[in-house]
Amino acid sequence: MLDTLDLDLALDKVTYQSQIEDLMRQLRALQKACWDKKLPVIVVLEGWAAAGKGSLVKKMVNYMDPRGFAVHPIFPPSPQEQRYPFLWRFWHKLPPRGSLAFFYHSWYTHVLEDRLFDRVSNTQVPLLMRDINAFERQLVDDGTAIAKFWIHLGRKELKSRIKKYASDELDSWRVRPEDWQQAKRYEEYSALAEEMLTYTSTGAAPWTLVEGNCKRWARVKVLTQLVATITQALDRLQIPQVETPRLQPQEHLLPTEPDFLAKVDLSLKLDKNEYKKRLREAQVELRKLQLKIHQINLPVLIIFEGWDAAGKGGAIKRLTDILDPRSYKVNAFAAPTDEEKRHHYLWRFWRRIPGGGTIAIFDRSWYGRVLVERIEGFATEAEWRRAYQEINEFEAQLTNGGYVLVKFWMHISPEEQLRRFQERQNNPFKLYKLTEEDWRNRDKWNLYAVAIDQAIARTSTPSAPWTLVAGNDKYYARVKVIETVIEAIKAELKKR
Repeated sequence: MLDTLDLDLALDKVTYQSQIEDLMRQLRALQKACWDKKLPVIVVLEGWAAAGKGSLVKKMVNYMDPRGFAVHPIFPPSPQEQRYPFLWRFWHKLPPRGSLAFFYHSWYTHVLEDRLFDRVSNTQVPLLMRDINAFERQLVDDGTAIAKFWIHLGRKELKSRIKKYASDELDSWRVRPEDWQQAKRYEEYSALAEEMLTYTSTGAAPWTLVEGNCKRWARVKVLTQLVATITQALDRLQIPQVETPRLQPQEHLLPTEPDFLAKVDLSLKLDKNEYKKRLREAQVELRKLQLKIHQINLPVLIIFEGWDAAGKGGAIKRLTDILDPRSYKVNAFAAPTDEEKRHHYLWRFWRRIPGGGTIAIFDRSWYGRVLVERIEGFATEAEWRRAYQEINEFEAQLTNGGYVLVKFWMHISPEEQLRRFQERQNNPFKLYKLTEEDWRNRDKWNLYAVAIDQAIARTSTPSAPWTLVAGNDKYYARVKVIETVIEAIKAELKKR
């Protein structure tokens, strides 16, 4: 692939000046169109050391409104960033709708330079590339335009440029030891780049290969393709979306899908004495495990979903009662804020996953996409249907990264929910827990039951299974939750 590029391609100065001015005016106009249409744009600049990526970024942004873009030079991850999956820090840097983000190096460093210097093993690379492809596809499906460029240099040109920068007192600081290694190990690095380009050039986010020996040629080619990518993305926004009918109450599960909720034995219960004994024993054991979690830098993520009034809050309270509050955090998720709506729906959850050695508890989670957002029409059918795959990919990245992921659905009967609603209504200390939205959701019980069963069927995987908790008896549910968390942590500790 790379050896087919004609590195002798060049532009004379007069032609370059004429074309570059026109392209920059187009890019400035497109920036405003992106803002107006709320189109997020990601520009990935990769290539050899001294390929001109920095000067190219500077040239592009000089014509743009600085309020509408961000430039992200990517350096080796900090100790804090190393406590998370490698894509975590890039989710933090994603542009909101209407803005552009330029990545001077990117997530590809992890499968290229890190690989060259044995910071990533060859066995990890296929999974990392799979995660990158999923990451980019999810963003494109959500409406982001992605333009990826590999700026290629010949061996002789690479050595010449590095030597030139190293001899210039104003530029020598830019030359890293790794840059010299690229020149020394040119063939090896080129082969790794070739493999990366082959496996990550997808229909959603293809690579553009740029002949870089002539800087003028490279700049014009990059800008021409960037203008085309943004224009095509804006054109797609003009295509009218076909609305699909919403799910109706009389619709049932497909015959091939089991009714998971119907199989939960809601008669399970504990008497008060047994409850107190088992709860106390489990809490003490979990406290001991918290120390081990800290010592081996193990991240634990526990998510709670369930019916309104199913006992999520009570279970979370008993789960955390004895834990050291310095190394756990409970995150309660409600409707997304205006800022969160300007990003992919997974963005706000990526930002709150725990680092190594800590426990995070999510009261509600990304499953809102296939539950409340589906039923209430906040997500289109295309959006919630593709969310099953996106969720599985997200959770696989966590578990492959060594996370303990525990997922609970707190299940109660409609009759028990009504009893608890009425209790709250008649208790001034609990009345705040009951809202009009709770009553509206109750009226849609059958719709939610269908969505819940389908979510469980599509997202219960060997590495991230669902635990359905019989919640009619709060004593049983609380003990079941904490004992399940203990089992999951112990299972991961055995692996290590």
